[in-house]
Amino acid sequence: MSSMKKYCAEFIGTFVLVFVACGVAAVTGCSAEANAAYILTALAFGLVIVAMAYSIGNVSGCHINPAVSIGILINGGMSVADFIGYVISQCLGAICGAAVLRGLIGTSMGLGCNGLYDGSVPKSLVIEIILTCIFVLAILGVTSKVENSHVAGLVIGGALTLVHLLGIYFTGTSVNPARSLGPALLLGGDSLKVVWVFIVGPLIGGALAAIIWKALKSE
Repeated sequence: MSSMKKYCAEFIGTFVLVFVACGVAAVTGCSAEANAAYILTALAFGLVIVAMAYSIGNVSGCHINPAVSIGILINGGMSVADFIGYVISQCLGAICGAAVLRGLIGTSMGLGCNGLYDGSVPKSLVIEIILTCIFVLAILGVTSKVENSHVAGLVIGGALTLVHLLGIYFTGTSVNPARSLGPALLLGGDSLKVVWVFIVGPLIGGALAAIIWKALKSE
């Protein structure tokens, strides 16, 4: 499979993730309050991953997340050149997804942006690192065996839903730098000021998951 096709697939997948899942968060008014919008948003993120895994998974592996890509890079599953291409494609897809969403609903509903928990950078970093580590560890585990390929999309989508069920209360759940960057750029203001937290935290979490996985699978 050519690199350009992989990058196009990553662009499409991340576009869909932001447009649909962040869109659900925005139009349902998802907040830290436990209600139907909270559950619907968690399900939306998970279901997008399931849909994309079984559509573009055979093309690019369906990372659609720089934190996933850095975990796979550290685990030896991709080259540095492809990592760079994937991350650029993911970020462009997220920005375009947020741009279309903004064009349709404006900015009054927030575009599904993330926010600091309790106004605290350290607390927000901790939750993002832990949740991303859990998510990426699940991905590395389920994709480590070819025989898991038919259920991998379901497991990964379920894992993303799982971390959202807790993380929405704290930060709105990023676990994905591209997913956070796109809406923050299009919304601006405070969301853009703190978006670095939702870039750094997930990247650390993804790298940590790869380190843990390498230690667990070593002979």
